[in-house]
Amino acid sequence: MKKLLFFLLLFTNTISLSKAQSLEEYFVMAAENNPKVQADYKEFEIALQKIAQVNALPNPTLSLGYFLSPIETRVGAQRARAELAQMFPWFGTLQAKENLAALQAEAMYQRFLNSKNQIFYGVSTAYYPLYELQKLKEIENQNIEILKTYKNIATTKFENGQGSMVNVLRVNIMLKEAMTNLEMLRKKEQPLLSRFKQVVNLKEETENKKDQNKKENLKLNFSPSDSTLLQKSYSFTDLALQKDSLLINNPILEELETQIKASQAKEEVAIKEGLPKIGVGITYITTSKRTDMDLPQNGKDVIMPMASISLSIYRKKYKAAQKQAQLEQELFQLKKEDKTNELLTSYDKILFDLQKQQDLIKLYNEQIKESEQILRLLYSAYSNAGVDFEEVLRMQQQVLSYQKKIIMEQTAYQISVAELNYLTHKN
Repeated sequence: MKKLLFFLLLFTNTISLSKAQSLEEYFVMAAENNPKVQADYKEFEIALQKIAQVNALPNPTLSLGYFLSPIETRVGAQRARAELAQMFPWFGTLQAKENLAALQAEAMYQRFLNSKNQIFYGVSTAYYPLYELQKLKEIENQNIEILKTYKNIATTKFENGQGSMVNVLRVNIMLKEAMTNLEMLRKKEQPLLSRFKQVVNLKEETENKKDQNKKENLKLNFSPSDSTLLQKSYSFTDLALQKDSLLINNPILEELETQIKASQAKEEVAIKEGLPKIGVGITYITTSKRTDMDLPQNGKDVIMPMASISLSIYRKKYKAAQKQAQLEQELFQLKKEDKTNELLTSYDKILFDLQKQQDLIKLYNEQIKESEQILRLLYSAYSNAGVDFEEVLRMQQQVLSYQKKIIMEQTAYQISVAELNYLTHKN
């Protein structure tokens, strides 16, 4: 755990929106800044402190007394009394309590790991749509440049009497539509960026904090290493094999399993608490010498070892504590079974989504290749004979549509992989 914190601290205050950062660096930043992750780690630290508390003996007791009316004995009058005593729980009680506290701390640690994985998944679901938006804007810009080229060609052919004014108007309509689409994509960026900053809990760094316009215009700069981020693919077989780690490494299941063990430890503690407690001590009594006669051991002080034992005769509370621990074991076992079924169902759905997304990406790539081939033929025919310009425009928009669909499916694919990594604790 200390190594994890050291790793996180290495990046403290080094990441901002003004610099290009990779997705992994935003993971670190989110782990540093997210209050839920920080709170869960604090709970783990608090639970660790309880281990030392439960492993300690109760405080010894020191009693002091003075006889207002001295007790006369054969060897003199007893004047004062001091007693030091220590109670000891039954053998193994402290170890049982320490085991319980350690298991509770381990459960808190697993909860922290799950929160960290959750925030990593949340960062992915906020980051990939932003990256998708950037790619869609690039595609739309390319489309606008192509349409401008088509418009120039159509205008030239019309001026030379080789084409119709209708072709110029058609491409002009499509050009306006493309520009409108680009503007809508630009407007979509701000809410997506706001969501991303909320997930990562980014604090905007500006030289002038009062410059609201500057804040609003902050952009997310992507790392050059992310240039092919959406194109990453994984072997479906390798992804399917992660099912083995689903039930082994998942922090939610690990937490519930640890809670079951903690309940078993709690039952053992209840049993130990119901056993007698042993006390040992020593009493010291001061005795003044007799002045009326001289006796052997005259005025000798009294030293008396003591032993005590607590009698646990009221058994109801101990039996109730044991029953409570047994019920908690059943509760956490049922929760674990329910969560296992839920995870397996989610896992199967994710694998289906991944397979579907891979198939669609493959299909769209093939359709783009064929559509671009058709487009080149149509463009060549139009350049030579000035015919089928409407088909050229239609095919150009079809290529554009497939390009956009690929980007969207690639985004959905990466989010599915991120969800799978969350379920299998792969981050």
